[in-house]
Amino acid sequence: MADVPGKPLIRALEASLYGRAEVFALERETVFAKAWRLIGHENMLKAAGDFLTDEIAGRSVLAVRGKDGVVRAFHNVCPHRAGPLATTPAGHCEGAITCAYHGWRFTFEGRLQSARDFGAANGFDPRAHGLNPVRMETWRGFLFVTLSEAAPPVAKMMAPVDASWTDETVQPFALRRSHTIRCDWKAYVENYLEGYHVPLIHPGLDAEIDSANYTVHMEGEIAVHRAPSRKAHNVYSGYWAWAWPWLGINVYEHGVMMERISPVGPEETRLDYLYFFDPARGAELEDMLKMSDAVTDEDLKMCEIVHRNIVGGIYKAGPLSPRHEGAVAWFQARLRHEAGYPGETPN
Repeated sequence: MADVPGKPLIRALEASLYGRAEVFALERETVFAKAWRLIGHENMLKAAGDFLTDEIAGRSVLAVRGKDGVVRAFHNVCPHRAGPLATTPAGHCEGAITCAYHGWRFTFEGRLQSARDFGAANGFDPRAHGLNPVRMETWRGFLFVTLSEAAPPVAKMMAPVDASWTDETVQPFALRRSHTIRCDWKAYVENYLEGYHVPLIHPGLDAEIDSANYTVHMEGEIAVHRAPSRKAHNVYSGYWAWAWPWLGINVYEHGVMMERISPVGPEETRLDYLYFFDPARGAELEDMLKMSDAVTDEDLKMCEIVHRNIVGGIYKAGPLSPRHEGAVAWFQARLRHEAGYPGETPN
């Protein structure tokens, strides 16, 4: 059936933009390399030498607390012959950062401390072989890194969150959970940006919230979710948001869960859930984890099916709901702009 004449409908992204290596490579440079990326929180780095690692656009990044208390970020690449400075998501460097390949040692400020067995080699200047820094900024104690010097301050991007999340207390880091989804990252983000699907695939969540009145609207680069609760208290009461292009922000009564959406490849996405929770509220955390696991599993199964259908050759870009999918339209329009894809721009 043809669309009804009148105001033009906004169409979803073309199927050819999903599941393809060349598209993923383009997005890696035009989107991921320019974005702010959450690497963790200051309270995850308690002592000098504590570190976190993550990846941005195929580049490994290391954040480490110095002896002066300052957290700095560097490319996780030794300037000798590209060995890794750290090989785990988190850990501790005792006294210095040591390359795992050839043992070069660096101060926590990034200066070369010693080049193993080099001696006084002719023409070797240690000052020319320090670590390559990465831009980092903090917001509410959360550590954000970017490969772009042109990216606006992270605090500017997160200003709409500040307006709604008024309690700035962040509980201690509790745990990290990761999930792998066999789908293009865009399919998962698009699912994240609408509540249209909630009553059909999330029965547990639907019992907690009034999904008929679920709204998502854009405030700058932040998508704010609102859904009235069906109960006086429920696991999902609080503040939910998403920040361009790959961060979910979930504020609960007794803690916070920051969800990093990590594009791994054209057909694989990893979700990293970082929980910061009141240590005295173990029962509430268990309830939240149980509901979170159920909702994630439901989303995972659906996003994998949607991905297979998109790349299967039958699907053509469908219309987006003006009522329910405005944030999806915003995301896709922003992606078209950043990556240079042709297509419509929402009003």
